[in-house]
Amino acid sequence: MRYAILSDVHANLESLERALEQLAPDDVVVSLGDVVGYGPNPNECLALLRARVQHAVLGNHDLAALENFGVEYFNDAASAAIRWTQTVLDDPSRAWLNALGYELRFPEFLLVHGAPVRYFDYILDKRRAAEAFAATNASIIFVGHTHVAQHWTLERSGSVGHRHVQRGGELVLDPGKRYIVDVGSVGQPRDANPNPCFVFYEPELRRVQWVRYAYPIAQVQRKIREAKLPVYLAERLSAGR
Repeated sequence: MRYAILSDVHANLESLERALEQLAPDDVVVSLGDVVGYGPNPNECLALLRARVQHAVLGNHDLAALENFGVEYFNDAASAAIRWTQTVLDDPSRAWLNALGYELRFPEFLLVHGAPVRYFDYILDKRRAAEAFAATNASIIFVGHTHVAQHWTLERSGSVGHRHVQRGGELVLDPGKRYIVDVGSVGQPRDANPNPCFVFYEPELRRVQWVRYAYPIAQVQRKIREAKLPVYLAERLSAGR
């Protein structure tokens, strides 16, 4: 079995299509949330995922689009994009998002958008990683939310290790250690690499692979401008910030 784990699509249809093209028919597809927000094609992205995803959790932008939850913490561009998304989101999209929970636990791993228990916290440093490890006994925690491809390791000594995966790469999991795997972002990378990212996870091989790929950024930028979304949301895609 191989899992394809995607996060933070953010209504970027062109990138999502390129990601799905790289999957095998029998891959188990997982979404870690934030399908909507920022980008110009929320309904189209949700339709693709509804047809392909086997497991999914809710992201903070998804919840904001449904209930306006947390919008007071968004910056101006994110707030404007959510308001626009709320005006275009169709009923099937709303129903699918509304049925999602905040976490999914499997025997070998945990799926959350941002962090265990505190679901929309960002894991961006060793202190937050240590708190996340302490909040669950899951040996592997798959997260998104930061838009940064990276992983955190809880060593046998209790210390926390960290590595960025800016250009893609592979991790073979040590059975004696615990891991937080940040799968990066399909729709809006923020690790200075404009190429999106998702991961393949193969439990039998205990292997995680971060996949970076190119997509037609200019097409998405044009659609963002045509939708009259903040221009900043188009410009940042070229910089991977």
